[in-house]
Amino acid sequence: MIETVPAAATKRRKGWTRKEWHYFGLGLLFASPWIIGFLIFTVYPFFSSLYFSLTEYDLFNPPRWVGMDNYKAIMKDHSFYKSISNTLFMAFISVPITLFSSLLIALLLNFKVKGINYYRTIFYLPAVIPGVASALLWTWMLNPDFGLVNIFLRWAHLPDPAWLLDPQFTKPSLILMGLWGSGAGALIFLAALQGVPQTYYEAAQVDGANWWYRFWKITVPALSPIILFQLIMGLIGAFQIFTESYILAGGKSSGGALGGPGQSLLFYAVNLYQEAFINLKMGYASALAWILFIIVMLITLLVLKTSKRWVYYGGE
Repeated sequence: MIETVPAAATKRRKGWTRKEWHYFGLGLLFASPWIIGFLIFTVYPFFSSLYFSLTEYDLFNPPRWVGMDNYKAIMKDHSFYKSISNTLFMAFISVPITLFSSLLIALLLNFKVKGINYYRTIFYLPAVIPGVASALLWTWMLNPDFGLVNIFLRWAHLPDPAWLLDPQFTKPSLILMGLWGSGAGALIFLAALQGVPQTYYEAAQVDGANWWYRFWKITVPALSPIILFQLIMGLIGAFQIFTESYILAGGKSSGGALGGPGQSLLFYAVNLYQEAFINLKMGYASALAWILFIIVMLITLLVLKTSKRWVYYGGE
């Protein structure tokens, strides 16, 4: 016997019931601390910086509308181009090196040997050290006279450069710091490696595949979504380098400006900080921030666009 559904039940219900509105209100109430914080500390600064970028503002006097003058001035600023070139160097040289180092460490930590948990802990420890403490530690280690790095190089009869005093070696110093702290990325790669089914490797071994073929045809495709994630986060982080540069450069250089010897450590975020809080050109700094936002967004979209060719997801 087929039961008939009342005609009233087949009609589309309009609006929520009082109980549903009650639960919705409770949900908003519990989420309100986050919503209020998001509106005050994210949405409001986001749009207010857009307004300030079109004004001349020094924190002490009311903003004065200047239109696109700040953006025009940036295009003629030597410090802007210097900071862009330094930042792009770190983004496209340091990030791939650190990414490769993290993957290599993860592959080593994936072996099942005695005491492997202790090795994993040791490699991850540098990632939990605060940025300022890490930068101060490396300032001592890279000291040209008594730093541990140069002591080791002299012991090995290798050239011992003045790392933080020579413009040619300041950015390699930051790359060394990045390699030292690559344990966080290695931990993410390690988690992904342990999720790759062993049956893939066993089947490839049966077919006679060597270790390189197994790595290139199984491991890399399986890790490609993680590589994409780490690449994007690394690029975004490279465009926000500040603490390491500020500490390693010792604050202001002899010329009175941030950036270290020859402005070799003048990265985009450092230049933005200098314009905002030293020169008190908040409108100009806001324009710099919006240009940075556009650059990072375009690079991220470009990486996501190209990822369709080399990123493989489960089920594809």
